[in-house]
Amino acid sequence: MSFLKKLFGGGTGSGGAQTKTVKSIEHKGFLIEATPYSDGGQYQLAGVISKTFDGVKKEHKFVRADKFQSLEDAADIALSKGQLIVDQSGDRIFD
Repeated sequence: MSFLKKLFGGGTGSGGAQTKTVKSIEHKGFLIEATPYSDGGQYQLAGVISKTFDGVKKEHKFVRADKFQSLEDAADIALSKGQLIVDQSGDRIFD
């Protein structure tokens, strides 16, 4: 069961909270936050995309299979992946 929690955002990874923002950018009205976490001596690519609609903040969390030796690399690629998600899906990511 813990594998499923990690996969779908319920776990924290082996090195800390998955929600710690390392870097963030704004892209087309969305806030993209890189939240990579330590897993097995590497950093798992993860992030959060958010946008406010009529005063209500909505979030979409994502985790990808990619792992990196460097926290900086994981954060940079998470921001790029977040931009790609926004470009491809726009507001539909919150449906």
